[in-house]
Amino acid sequence: MSISLSSLILLPIWISMAQIQQGGPDEKEKTTALKDLLSRIDLDELMKKDEPPLDFPDTLEGFEYAFNEKGQLRHIKTGEPFVFNYREDLHRWNQKRYEALGEIITKYVYELLEKDCNLKKISIPVDATESEPKSFIFMSEDALTNPQKLMVLIHGSGVVRAGQWARRLIINEDLDSGTQIPFIKRAMDEGYGVIVLNPNENYIEVEKPKIHVQSSSDSSDEPAEKRERKDKVSKETKKRRDFYEKYRNPQREKEMMQLYIRENGSPEEHAIYVWDHFIAQSAAENVFFVAHSYGGLAFVELMIQREADVKSKVTAVALTDSVHNVWHQEAGKTIREWMRENCCNWVSSSEPLDTSVESMLPDCPRVSAGTLLCRSFRWGSQFSTLPGTQKNLLFPTEFHT
Repeated sequence: MSISLSSLILLPIWISMAQIQQGGPDEKEKTTALKDLLSRIDLDELMKKDEPPLDFPDTLEGFEYAFNEKGQLRHIKTGEPFVFNYREDLHRWNQKRYEALGEIITKYVYELLEKDCNLKKISIPVDATESEPKSFIFMSEDALTNPQKLMVLIHGSGVVRAGQWARRLIINEDLDSGTQIPFIKRAMDEGYGVIVLNPNENYIEVEKPKIHVQSSSDSSDEPAEKRERKDKVSKETKKRRDFYEKYRNPQREKEMMQLYIRENGSPEEHAIYVWDHFIAQSAAENVFFVAHSYGGLAFVELMIQREADVKSKVTAVALTDSVHNVWHQEAGKTIREWMRENCCNWVSSSEPLDTSVESMLPDCPRVSAGTLLCRSFRWGSQFSTLPGTQKNLLFPTEFHT
């Protein structure tokens, strides 16, 4: 294991300070001197020597990666899978590089939804002004006009966006494992309209404006000596804060602020908004939901807020490792009864696929996903039925790790 340059330089000083602090009052002077020495060290420069600039490509080609015919991300020259630890012992830099690649992957999946799946990108709020923050969802051409059936897909929390189940799987496995594309294509082949929600796109980020703090005016009623004392304390406080910031954020990344999207500021709000403006307006007699992880919680919240409407349109719900909780979310008795009849939660388990799994909560049936790593799932070769019912569902009958 190697040690960074800044750590090697600072380690003896930190050790000395620790030893001195164990001494008596006579050591205070030495402590003060060491602190002064530490404050003079330019961590900004030291850390920059350790960490390359956070300047990454904005295309897959720039990263020298591409998806092959199997949907696997591979290096253009070597054919090797993605390597996270591109630079040894620079975890922060490697993480930033991974995140930059992830943003490119997100845009790439959006393109696939439009070009390969023929979905339309619909901006929301539907009445948004030109200047306000906006999000979007994806819909098939017949999503609102299909008279028979509509499928709605909701992913979980985190960095994933519309069309994704798990970014990590897209990068480390393949597109079929980590995206919703197999579901979308199969659903459309079976005559379903499709709506793909985007519940994590809740705000846009803009650079935070710099606030210039003016020093106290000389015309203050305070005596000059007192003002000088306060200014000195303020400068010392700022120096300590800057010292920490230099270590934590050596390259002085821009400070950003979040501008939330109207009526879509959380996954729950987003689900309700899309229901009110799209799903509830659709012609489909039968609506089916597939919701993963936090998407299940968002669906339960939708039920709580729109119980009668959901019951009248939704035929069945497939949940995968859903994190909903009917007690914490205060779902009423009638909702719990409906969920027992119309929902099923496939959860991580070593039991065979569809084996009943005991639940502490009185809501929908829980059955095994056939794996301890319910991190991805693909379409099986046949239709599945909701355990305990006769409802035919276009749900996955095969789960893969």
